[in-house]
Amino acid sequence: MEVDAAAVERLRSEPALASLRRSLDLAYRDPRRAAAMDAFYARFVRPGDLVFDVGAHVGDRVGSFRRLGARVVAVEPQPVCVRALRAIYGGDTEVAVVEAACGARPGRVEFFVNSRNPTVSTASAHFLQAAEGAAGWTGEEWDARVEARCTTLDALLAEFGVPAFVKIDVEGFEDAVLTGLDQPLPALSFEFTTIERPIAQRCLDRLTTLGFTGFNLALGDEMSLALPHWLSADRMAAHLRALPHEVNSGDVYCVSGHHRPPSR
Repeated sequence: MEVDAAAVERLRSEPALASLRRSLDLAYRDPRRAAAMDAFYARFVRPGDLVFDVGAHVGDRVGSFRRLGARVVAVEPQPVCVRALRAIYGGDTEVAVVEAACGARPGRVEFFVNSRNPTVSTASAHFLQAAEGAAGWTGEEWDARVEARCTTLDALLAEFGVPAFVKIDVEGFEDAVLTGLDQPLPALSFEFTTIERPIAQRCLDRLTTLGFTGFNLALGDEMSLALPHWLSADRMAAHLRALPHEVNSGDVYCVSGHHRPPSR
């Protein structure tokens, strides 16, 4: 599936969407990064699979999942990002855009918007407290609050079906997202940050309860698994605790059952 490049250029040219230009360029103007992303996610996603992208932002992962032949549910609460997603993927019948946050229960949630850097907008007030004064987060400002609709993974499963893979990137709200899941899945990923390591521990505890048995990670925006072997939840928790603060963030990849995708 080819991305609507003309739509991307129109979005880049709109003054009201200036805060998204860097994200749009990273997502849609770097073919080497896109190729690396496709090769990476091919471990988890096959043609015909259903994938959920929770915290889709401007859709770089949506594009990768579509190139791999998957159907995609893109979940995103920020109107400016939803506008971009619908402009880029509105003509693709295999992409469903859900304008909502994802959390522990359906309803409404307060959402904290970083207007200059929307990629770190969040539904977690605690995340804002953790970022205040932290190295690597200087100058970030959450300058607006909006009320967003909130759904759950269980509600999305009931509406769209069981996904082969779920990507969760919601800036410190990952544990709430997993609280809203009550059934096992083949594989998923969740973002972690070094300013809020207890969230990762809660995610690992929840995933263990749900039957996930293998864990690996990618650091920063790298499209490669950092460890040569899949770890237990306890060993992954210890690994995350030992990471230096400067790592800042990354994603933990989690699989259930006996299948272990290759680490290299």
